[in-house]
Amino acid sequence: MTATNVNVPDENEAPASRNLIIMSIGVLLLLAALDQTIVSTALPTIVADLGGVEHLSWVVTSYILASTVVAPLYGKIGDLYGRRNTVFVSVGLFLLGSALCGIANSMTFLILARALQGLGGGGLFVLALSVIGDVIPPRERGRVQGLFAAVFSVASVVGPLLGGWFVEAFTWHWIFYINIPFGILAVAGFAIAFKPTGRRVKHKIDWWGALTLSLTLASLTLATSLGSQLGWTSPSLIGLIVLAIVSLIAFIMIERRAPEPLLPLGLFKMNVFWVTSAMGFIVGAAMFGGVTFLPIYLQVAKGVSPTVSGWLLVPMTFGILVASTTAGRYMGRSGRYRILPMLGTSFIVIGMLLLSTINPDTPNTLFAIYLAIFGAGMGSIFPVVTTAVQNAVSREVMGTATAAGLMFRQVGGSLAVALFGTIFAARMSAVMGADMEIAGEIGPQMLKNLPADLQAQVGQAVAQAIHPIFWIAAGLGAVGFVMALILEEIPLKNRQVPVAE
Repeated sequence: MTATNVNVPDENEAPASRNLIIMSIGVLLLLAALDQTIVSTALPTIVADLGGVEHLSWVVTSYILASTVVAPLYGKIGDLYGRRNTVFVSVGLFLLGSALCGIANSMTFLILARALQGLGGGGLFVLALSVIGDVIPPRERGRVQGLFAAVFSVASVVGPLLGGWFVEAFTWHWIFYINIPFGILAVAGFAIAFKPTGRRVKHKIDWWGALTLSLTLASLTLATSLGSQLGWTSPSLIGLIVLAIVSLIAFIMIERRAPEPLLPLGLFKMNVFWVTSAMGFIVGAAMFGGVTFLPIYLQVAKGVSPTVSGWLLVPMTFGILVASTTAGRYMGRSGRYRILPMLGTSFIVIGMLLLSTINPDTPNTLFAIYLAIFGAGMGSIFPVVTTAVQNAVSREVMGTATAAGLMFRQVGGSLAVALFGTIFAARMSAVMGADMEIAGEIGPQMLKNLPADLQAQVGQAVAQAIHPIFWIAAGLGAVGFVMALILEEIPLKNRQVPVAE
């Protein structure tokens, strides 16, 4: 059966409508991205209110797990049944989950509500980028993708700041309630601007493929999230890894025979798709794995407050914003993109190597320069990866291809965070020795109450423990540079990707 796209935009669509679509989708994307980080600074208050400290990590993990598992399914459903209606479903689940999180009266209830919120948030990530592919010609997409890259960066820095402010000014419940009015306004603007075509074709959804891929991603995410708690040689962890491998093999076998596969394996025959997917995995690992531990350095090694540590990460946002905007303009003028990932991965390597030299006495100015260089690397890559894929594939698989790219990036980040966390803990234990119990519970407030010599010891230990993380991230950036060298360049045309008949 021929797949027909149900959201083919009018070539003469008014710029005002496009701008409203971009603005509405940008707000929805910001909300979904914020909910990955806004909870972090509120967790101590939530635990004090609801109890269940042993389940604290699941408030974050449940959201990431749910959003990762459903991303490929949203891409396929959006391709088959139209992204307009699929956006409504995604936003509805996200807002319902937000409301339930706000009224949660137990840790179990909150974790389940966060999972429901993630089921909607995972769709927003995929559908936002896919909708842009529907309404913006390939040559102009780099500018918008660059804007969305900046949204992700802003969310990573602003999230913890907003979480702390809501807890202090109101209650922790409002970090979830605030999604509701902004989400309703954004989806209303999207509904007005993004018109349906009315065409529908019956399709068969690859449910078995969805099940096996979900099992693969779920078990892999659980293994990386719980590895340090269960022990890397525990039977439970080994069981999760075996389940991931078996599910992946089953998924590949199913996709080879499915009439309408969830993730067409033929996409991996395309240079642009498999190379950008590999780059997404590598760069996601370098970014999430490296940046996750910077607040620990700032709050413990340098002794600043969570709010100040958020402000000190702003140079990374600035680097991403400038680089992504420049990259988008370059692609718009030249119709080319291959040089940008080369530059971006080079900046990542340089930035990570510079960050591997930081210590408690590193001046904030130098730290800001290092972060800006690293941010420039991120900003040069992310808009290119999505734009290149959407330019290379036909419209009926655009959402699927976009979702796959996001999936590889997030899985890479999850694996890296788990690996780097193990390395960090091992290095801290080696450096601190008998004082490790103190260091494991240290925080900005507790640090101030320690003797000056112990403060210096803990700060130096954190700096030493974090250095290998940046070395590995620099190595990943180098691998990404090699991948960029073999990336095929398909000139971006100032037209829509044709619909396959």
